[in-house]
Amino acid sequence: MTMKVLVSDDDPEIRDVIRIYLQNEGYQVFEAEDGVQAIELLRREPVHLIILDIMMPNMDGIKACFKIREMTKIPIIMLSAKGEDIDKITGLTTGADDYLAKPFNPLELIARVRAQLRRQMFTEGTEVSKATDNSFMEIDDLVINKNKHLVTIRGKEATLTPIEFSILELLAGHRGQVFNVEQIYRNVWKEDKFLSDNTVMVHVRNIREKIEDNPREPRFIKTVWGVGYKVE
Repeated sequence: MTMKVLVSDDDPEIRDVIRIYLQNEGYQVFEAEDGVQAIELLRREPVHLIILDIMMPNMDGIKACFKIREMTKIPIIMLSAKGEDIDKITGLTTGADDYLAKPFNPLELIARVRAQLRRQMFTEGTEVSKATDNSFMEIDDLVINKNKHLVTIRGKEATLTPIEFSILELLAGHRGQVFNVEQIYRNVWKEDKFLSDNTVMVHVRNIREKIEDNPREPRFIKTVWGVGYKVE
């Protein structure tokens, strides 16, 4: 099956570079000049991954990401000319799965695309086996349905991105075990190369915002200072 990738960026030269590299890897590429075009295209053509620039006219990447997350949970990689941590945090908080600052190495982008698609295929490929082997995990009033990729807290759905769900599933499936940031990255992203940044920390914070009554004093995902995270 040919994997389909949507590239949304208002700079045609950047789109051309990304398209060439993706096509060389065998991906089918669709292009959009802004968030409005990206959403219109998604309604017509199902894709497997989206590369979404933040700074675009008509509808920027942040607003587009919010709307896309209402439609689908497929992986989103955000691009931005801004490299500050606050911009990365903003991008990931909107529901993106990864973030890359411009200017970027196209080979690094391709590696991240591969990692996201590999993680997505791994999750889909194991869904049947999960359904027949303890598809539910319950921790007090938190329920994780591994078969449906659904999380509820006191009966209300908590809308997690695929990456957020995978992190929570990993920790909840090994209750009491502490995972450091590198272990979480390797298990969830299915990528040997560990990027030493705060991506995992931001995703954990996003999960806490969605499932904890008080994210500053979490009941579920505990921080083991200097080591990592665990679910008790």
